[in-house]
Amino acid sequence: MPIEIPTDLTPELVPLSWLIGEWEGRGRLGSGDEDSEHFVQHVSFTHNGLPYLQYRAESWLTDDDGMRLRPLTVETGFWALERKQLEGDGGPGLVPGDIVPVLKSASDVEELRNKDGGFDISVSIAHPGGISELYYGQIKGPQIQLTTDMVMRGSHSKDYSAATRIFGLVDGNLLWRWDVASGAQPGKGLEAHASAVLKRVS
Repeated sequence: MPIEIPTDLTPELVPLSWLIGEWEGRGRLGSGDEDSEHFVQHVSFTHNGLPYLQYRAESWLTDDDGMRLRPLTVETGFWALERKQLEGDGGPGLVPGDIVPVLKSASDVEELRNKDGGFDISVSIAHPGGISELYYGQIKGPQIQLTTDMVMRGSHSKDYSAATRIFGLVDGNLLWRWDVASGAQPGKGLEAHASAVLKRVS
């Protein structure tokens, strides 16, 4: 299936453009073995003309047949190419950026390509319960690998210390896996948290 790039997309979002749209599908919690619980997830990646994608993922626990039983969680965030912020960029807060994008052309974006042939990216994701993650990683064609650089927890949040996420576009479907480590089990490292296969719904 060909990827359509929106005509109003700022050039630096072109490497991320295959994510744009809405996705929905089913997954399994934990390692995905026969005892793992099922869930369904709806994910959206949208843009507003600025150099980042807005991300929202809403998940529900289901029975084995996919019938929704109850909500699991919602997470929201921002995905962008990782680069130095320049004077023409917007922020902090409501400080407006230049009307012309800092990266004006595909050639400007190509200069950000890393030694592996991909692009460095940063992803920030906020969760209920006072937890926020900052990921750094790489997008290379239809593959994404992310590792937390920082996990911020509120004073009453559950233990959660690190995570990795991988995403891939396979036969038009968005596949992902999420591994996490918790401070409650020091030395255990990352363990399988969830995985899913999502189909594009718009």
